[in-house]
Amino acid sequence: MTYRELLKAQTAVLEKAGNDNALFDACELMGKALGADCRGGAFERLLEGEAETSVKAEFEGLCQKRVNGEPLQYLLGEWEFYGLTIKVGKGVLIPRQDTETLADIAVAKYKKTDNIVAADLCAGSGCIALALEKHLKCREVWAVEKSEAAAGYLKENLALNNSAVKLVMGDVLDSDTANKIPAADLIVCNPPYLTADDMASLQTEVTHEPKEALYGGEDGLDFYRAVTRIWKDRLKQGGTLIYEIGAGQEDDVMQIMVQHGFENVRCRPDPCGIMRCVMGTKK
Repeated sequence: MTYRELLKAQTAVLEKAGNDNALFDACELMGKALGADCRGGAFERLLEGEAETSVKAEFEGLCQKRVNGEPLQYLLGEWEFYGLTIKVGKGVLIPRQDTETLADIAVAKYKKTDNIVAADLCAGSGCIALALEKHLKCREVWAVEKSEAAAGYLKENLALNNSAVKLVMGDVLDSDTANKIPAADLIVCNPPYLTADDMASLQTEVTHEPKEALYGGEDGLDFYRAVTRIWKDRLKQGGTLIYEIGAGQEDDVMQIMVQHGFENVRCRPDPCGIMRCVMGTKK
């Protein structure tokens, strides 16, 4: 059996299991098993070769895990975010394209500003903090995370990207954590925002991600209430707070920010037209 025949067979297995991206996933997992970039011409040539027993076993094992609902990103061990390679695995939230909207807004607003102090709350893998560091002229970037598991990946990603981002271990809902960073020009936060109803109807692969990175309380707004109250004092006058939000949460989150004295509060859509971010300026 050639690798191409093996790829075709496992693509069929994934399709039968209801995977709508079966060929893409199978190619990515084949690349993982072969230790090759599945997007290059060299990969096409590799597919013509006779499949080695060890590679076949590894590939079929990866495909079976995918059939069982394990996220593709965890199986690959990394994912791309904003042009960066981000290491991921069990215990850390997977970077999503939706979140690039938050990075887009921050970069567009501050790309011509020097010596920015920025903070990424609920930093997870560090993908947003690293994007800010790469695309803005920052004096300092701080990443705040409480999960030891997530922080392990964050540290790995800082090393991988030769980053000077400063990690603070702590709970963003604790005012003592806020006091560990200096006054910031920009605070970004992709908090847990799923509701209790959302959590009861998660897709199988999402159940593999850490609950504490997903659940935002009964109405999904717990973190927005607390973070806005606690962290507004860490923003400089004229500084910006930007949140990622869940679908349909824009009015509630904007109201929370207005109640805490933020000005020019507004929401922005993602490329699919879903309101994805809320932002405001500190008086």
